[in-house]
Amino acid sequence: MIKTNKWLMLGMGAVLTGSLLTGCMGASPSEQAYEALENVVSKESSFKEEQKPLIELEKKENEIYSEIIALGMKDFEKIKSLSEDALEIVKNRKEKIEAERNSIEESEKAFKEAEEALNKIENEKASKEAEELKKLMAERYKSYDSLAKSYSTAMALDEELYKMFQNKDLKLKDLEAHISKINTAYDEVKELNEDFNSYTEKYNAGKKEFYQAADINTEE
Repeated sequence: MIKTNKWLMLGMGAVLTGSLLTGCMGASPSEQAYEALENVVSKESSFKEEQKPLIELEKKENEIYSEIIALGMKDFEKIKSLSEDALEIVKNRKEKIEAERNSIEESEKAFKEAEEALNKIENEKASKEAEELKKLMAERYKSYDSLAKSYSTAMALDEELYKMFQNKDLKLKDLEAHISKINTAYDEVKELNEDFNSYTEKYNAGKKEFYQAADINTEE
């Protein structure tokens, strides 16, 4: 049996958290900011929804990969069939990532509107928190862009792998070399995913601090 392991990535990161307004404020700059920021959360609902199915697809693909490796090229027709199944899963993963990208793009558009509301905040402490919030979100969007590009590169290598399995004359050294490329790619994805998660968590915490400084009463 071929002794080689392929990296398993589980999902694409942390999600924004929403808050519910618990008191009436009137059409103040603070309320406008609250509504705009919570609209950003709603725009990322698709991103959140795609996480579980993406993880399930990754797990299923990994199971197929393990089955292929266990066969060790002894049953080429079976391997060919399994690799076709895996290619279909990679295609589905691409669709999930595209849906995530679209969700993040909508979120970014909504945050530009939120920035306009945040710029109207007059309270000095709240204004300072708002500026920090804008910086964190800018870094978060930048981080996601790098993550999505890296993940897409890794998926392209996955796709190439399953096409390699359809070659009856596939050499072990070529397979191992390609698996090494895949693992290197997913190592990068893992690092970028951690960065994205960190910015998301900091933003969620920063939003709470802004709400507190702006006297916006909310509950999770």
